[in-house]
Amino acid sequence: MYCKVIALFRDRGYNIIVINYGTIIEIWELYLMIYEESKDKEDKEQELKVAEQEQELKVAEQEQELPADVEEKKRRGILKTGYTTGTSATAATKAALLALISGKAVDSIIVPLPKEKAAELKVAWTKIERSNNSSTSAVIKNAGDDPDITHGAEICSTVSFTTQTGKIVIDGGIGVGRVTKPGLGLEIGKAAINPVPIKMIEQAVIEVAIEQLKYRGVSVVIWVPAGEELTKKTDNSRLGIIGGISILGTTGIVLPYSTASFAASIRQSLDVAIAMGTDTVVLTTGGRSEDFAKDLFGKSLPDHSFVQMGDFAGYAIKQCANKKIHKAIIAGFIGKITKMAMGIKQTHVKGSHVNMEFMAVVASECNSPLRVLEEIKRANTARHVSEIINKNNISGFFDILCKRVYEWMYEYSKGELKLEIIMFDFDGQVCGRYDGK
Repeated sequence: MYCKVIALFRDRGYNIIVINYGTIIEIWELYLMIYEESKDKEDKEQELKVAEQEQELKVAEQEQELPADVEEKKRRGILKTGYTTGTSATAATKAALLALISGKAVDSIIVPLPKEKAAELKVAWTKIERSNNSSTSAVIKNAGDDPDITHGAEICSTVSFTTQTGKIVIDGGIGVGRVTKPGLGLEIGKAAINPVPIKMIEQAVIEVAIEQLKYRGVSVVIWVPAGEELTKKTDNSRLGIIGGISILGTTGIVLPYSTASFAASIRQSLDVAIAMGTDTVVLTTGGRSEDFAKDLFGKSLPDHSFVQMGDFAGYAIKQCANKKIHKAIIAGFIGKITKMAMGIKQTHVKGSHVNMEFMAVVASECNSPLRVLEEIKRANTARHVSEIINKNNISGFFDILCKRVYEWMYEYSKGELKLEIIMFDFDGQVCGRYDGK
């Protein structure tokens, strides 16, 4: 028997009038089918985006210009991998907890990694404090052949038992930063220990102290003696991580000269900017161009609006578009601006040298005399070209380069965000600018 009802069923803008129970069932089944198809489509689109980004990073990684000795090691396949601060903190925690339970220090420790692998790390030292029922172990961070600023740093963990049965509390001590801004996926006020290392540390505690957790809890404090000094060499303060380094890692392994970590810092910086309510970001090619951009915009843009994209212009712009940022301003000097104007997404790769023929073509669009064009073709560097342009009072050259960058970046972003390109001279004055108008 049918129940007489009248209901309004809305899905994707369609109004469906339900008049009886049988129709409700049919409509519900139809809805589920549409929902599953839509979800599958969204999942596939997301997978394609991720695959495209990974491919771009893979190409950049293969093509990046490395020092000769590093290039030779890479060619021979002998570049050494290392371990993240997260893996180091986990190893230190496990060693300290074993010492607290057994009363004996260990020389090395095996920790499981996120992707079903395990690593054996050396333990630098262990100190058991019976007076306050705690134990501390240290592991020396080994980044392999990667130029990681935390390479060689002591990553320490102090563990103790608590009265909170079954509870594991993980916190940061000296040299581990505190989160002060949203957008990092971490709670404001908490230690800057990322989710994967937290999970790794928890698993290590459970593995070692599963019996003890039945009647008491475990406190873990990760600390880095040199952390406050090391963080000055990072972007942590811009991201709102104050007082020390972050405990990081998604795979537990550091791949030497990987572009993934730099790409992650770009994404993270953009996430913080968005979380802070910023709809405009300034993407700079380095610290000097960022300083000039800050001077240019003054206090009209907050500090977290400035993101150092380094050489990853195309990647950074695509991330801005994917994250629905309203406007991106690219600021840099003639060398990298010219490479971007040539359509090079990753500006520090093999074969990405500035093309003097290209620069001569741009100069010809400014009605430059033939002698100037010939001089440009013989120029040594992009900076040399800028000197030739200025010496001969060629008007509009730098603006055209900025326009070319705009056109390429507009294409990369698929027109999904506003763009402005700014070129500085080497004294910090704006010499070229284009915003599509």
